[in-house]
Amino acid sequence: MAARRRRRHDPDAEEHEAGAERWLVTYADMVTLLMVLFIVMFSMSQVDVEKFNALKEGLAEGFGSRSPLDGSTAVSQAKEGAVTPIEPRLVAAELRTRQTVEDPDPDQRRRAVEAETTRLERLRKQLDAALRREGLRNDVQLSYDERGLVISLISRHVTFRNDVATLSPRGARVVDTVSPVLRAVDDPLEIDGHTNQVDVKPAFFATDWDLSAARAVTVLRRLNERGHIPSPRLAVSAYGKERPLLPPDQPGSQQVNKRVDIVVVSPVPEAAKELADHYGRGTDVGAPPSGGA
Repeated sequence: MAARRRRRHDPDAEEHEAGAERWLVTYADMVTLLMVLFIVMFSMSQVDVEKFNALKEGLAEGFGSRSPLDGSTAVSQAKEGAVTPIEPRLVAAELRTRQTVEDPDPDQRRRAVEAETTRLERLRKQLDAALRREGLRNDVQLSYDERGLVISLISRHVTFRNDVATLSPRGARVVDTVSPVLRAVDDPLEIDGHTNQVDVKPAFFATDWDLSAARAVTVLRRLNERGHIPSPRLAVSAYGKERPLLPPDQPGSQQVNKRVDIVVVSPVPEAAKELADHYGRGTDVGAPPSGGA
């Protein structure tokens, strides 16, 4: 009986057969990833209208007004499916409509401007009367600009001596006279320092900016420390020689341009601008005759 030939073991052949099927694993992984990608993209293209409206209502309650999502009209009204794109011109039209609705009533705004105009004029007259009682009206110019009522402490009677930031006795009287009137209102006060346009370096300060800032701080401190005006209402600005009240070539202008302005900042800028346009910016409203008190 012939011996059966034993089949020889071939390791290379087995490895080749096993490797021939590995591409199926890679292909299956790729197909699975593509399927997941398309499922995610499809889910992102769908809008759950009920959940979106619930979110919008929740935001509206939180803000106490219209929801920030109200602009997405096309989304909230769309049926389930792809979101309808919103044309830019429709968004712009809706924004204009919202601004019109949210803006104050023009008549109400006009009444607010008129009330503020009356209030500023009443305050100016109170300051005018207080200064006249003390014989100091010529030391102050009362005018309007776009910020509000401007009380300019001019140096016609030497409010500040040359090159120094110390109030003269008369200048201190001016500040003490206006303080009670200003303390009775709640408006912020901006204290602006100015120097004249003489091209001479200050004797005790590095620049005109430093001198004008020091003068403004001097007035602010007296308003706060002696006039008892709360410090949160007070602020300082320094302009050096950059904002003259009168043209520098005008006779006597340097004695006026060297000054400190106390600005009563109005909460209604339209009223201040209206008064400035009516009287003229920089015009001393209610100025006494030359040589008067």
